[in-house]
Amino acid sequence: MMYVHPALIMIIGALLAPLTKGVVRKCVMVATPVIAFYIVTTMYSMTPGDYGVMNYLGFELITSRIDKLALVFLHVFTLMAIIGAVYALHVEDSSQHTAGFLYVAGSLGTTLAGDYLTLFVFWELMAVASTFLVWARREKRSIAAGYRYLLMHTFGGLVLLAGIFLRYHEVGSMEFTAMLPEHAGVAEYLILLGFALNAAMVPLHAWLPDAYPEATVTGAVFMCAFTTKTAVYVLARGFAGFELLAIMGAVMTLYGVGYAVIENNARRILAYHIISQVGYMVCGIGIGTEMAVNGAVAHAYAHILYKALLFMGVGAVLEMAGTADLSKLGGLYKRMPVAMVFTIIGGIAISGFPLTSGFVSKSMVIAGAGNAHEIGLMLMLTLAAVGTFLSVGIKLPYFIWFGKDSGVEPKKKLPWNMVVAMGIAGFFCIFIGVVPGWLYKMLPFAVDYQPYSAYHLSETFQLLGFTALGFYVLRKKMVPKEKLNLDLDIFYRRALDGFMAFARNPISPVNEWVSELYRVVGYRIALGAAAIASRFDVSIIDGVVDGVAHKVRETGDYVRHAQTGKLQQYIAIAISAFFLLVLLVANI
Repeated sequence: MMYVHPALIMIIGALLAPLTKGVVRKCVMVATPVIAFYIVTTMYSMTPGDYGVMNYLGFELITSRIDKLALVFLHVFTLMAIIGAVYALHVEDSSQHTAGFLYVAGSLGTTLAGDYLTLFVFWELMAVASTFLVWARREKRSIAAGYRYLLMHTFGGLVLLAGIFLRYHEVGSMEFTAMLPEHAGVAEYLILLGFALNAAMVPLHAWLPDAYPEATVTGAVFMCAFTTKTAVYVLARGFAGFELLAIMGAVMTLYGVGYAVIENNARRILAYHIISQVGYMVCGIGIGTEMAVNGAVAHAYAHILYKALLFMGVGAVLEMAGTADLSKLGGLYKRMPVAMVFTIIGGIAISGFPLTSGFVSKSMVIAGAGNAHEIGLMLMLTLAAVGTFLSVGIKLPYFIWFGKDSGVEPKKKLPWNMVVAMGIAGFFCIFIGVVPGWLYKMLPFAVDYQPYSAYHLSETFQLLGFTALGFYVLRKKMVPKEKLNLDLDIFYRRALDGFMAFARNPISPVNEWVSELYRVVGYRIALGAAAIASRFDVSIIDGVVDGVAHKVRETGDYVRHAQTGKLQQYIAIAISAFFLLVLLVANI
């Protein structure tokens, strides 16, 4: 049958967005992800295997590897693209639409990639496109956060590329296949590190709560769905069963919850909860059993939808009220009742309430840990669930919609398309919880799991009930306050400050000395060559050499005086040093 890559559809839509206006643009924005979603649904009738195989520069590229693991992520990614596009229909800035669609294209291309070169190209497309969703807010804080976001993902991409090259040197193939922990070496762990950064694994996580709250209202909805979940997919594809991931995932669940409880800004709370919820997925992948991996995949599907719903609800508050700080909000239930309802639906879904998507997905990860006799991990995941309900299920909606009335009045009426998008996401949050078999049949492994057991229901209601009681007792202590919470990035920010000082002195003086040496020596050599040519009366050579001497002199002066691009020089030094280190490791 004829096969069309869904990423190609998204790229075409990205190119059409700035070329159209008004109703035509809105039609393009909706039609593009709908067509991509339809293409994904047709893939279910295709025989699992490799498609779009081609040779390029001696490498075999596999642009599409179709199986159940890829299909479930493609399904939710394209569904989320539809929801995100509808949510952004009222936005007139075409650059946001272009960046958003290219971002989705990168995620789809990475998910289908069967080789590392194809994966890397789409991986970097995700990083670059998503950066523009941060910059598109056009505020000082967002510009700075976007630069930091881009630098972190550039570093992650370089680590990934180094691992890819080393692995190709070892095995002679670029094919992206599952790796065994006992056979993993430097190359495999470099690849794992590159993936781990995009998954926001602690301590490589700070880029996420730094950048996501600074993105545009619609851009944050896209960003919360794709980068980390694409990383979850590649980890499930290549690193299932790595015990390190199980431990780090459990740490992520508690770390993200801890910061979410003390945060004031609603979008930062949700950003930290991405780290926590992705931790469940990473932990399940690290456990590596069919039950645990199924749970990780199911939770990724559910998380994309309820997290997008939460970001849409909080984004509506930010756009209508002008702030997302809990300390400045309160009593909005009378002024924004629709957004309140959908935000609460997202809050109870992420908390794992029965009859919601979070209940039927998160519990599978915890059950997978229990079945694998990982009791410590199971207790950590359960404890994180308590913190999730406390911070997002209760604290966030209470201080936005209820609590003390802040007197904040919405600046305008909520656009209809934002309501429709929240309605679609809210529907799936409930539908998956009521009909879990719809999601379970898409999972990569056939595992018999029943979430609605008497024991699980009793345990859930006890945890949620006592958490609610604890909040009621301590509600006055949990009143949000404006403050700065330092994260682990403070350590590598200080390290980078030291590196910049080192780059200024002695690296910069050495650079100036080398530039001056190049100018003087090059100029002298050119003059000597010109003198020799003149002695033999070769006028043509004389003219050519004079021209070369002039260019050398110009180049030397340019290099000597070009001191404005300091940051670029330092980045180049860092990149060169990194590749030198990789080459040294490869030759040991």
